[in-house]
Amino acid sequence: QVQLVESGGGLVQAGASLRLSCAASGRTFTSYAMGWFRQAPGKEREIVARIRWNDDTYYNDSVKGRFTISRDNAKNTVYLQMNSLKPEDTAVYYCAAADSPAVGGQYKYNYWGQGTQVTVSS
Repeated sequence: QVQLVESGGGLVQAGASLRLSCAASGRTFTSYAMGWFRQAPGKEREIVARIRWNDDTYYNDSVKGRFTISRDNAKNTVYLQMNSLKPEDTAVYYCAAADSPAVGGQYKYNYWGQGTQVTVSS
């Protein structure tokens, strides 16, 4: 089994920065993509950022220029650097891993972390 554990969330004021970490452990698997998702109260879960096996990245338009996804393969860890945080960034943030190639341009994320709360006050 694969475990993903997020950390780094918290309560900050608008304009502040946070760095989320997602550490993977358990059985060895091929990570075709790692993604950060978020879900705010009353809203559907949405993808925030994704990094592929070849370091290609994708960002939700709402976070472009403010968030950066990266990874450290030696530490089996993916990061989400969040700068210039806004109240609308408030949500539970989840990391997820896809262990198979994309189909139709979409990855199937089979492994999920438990989530970490990010709250941005105005």
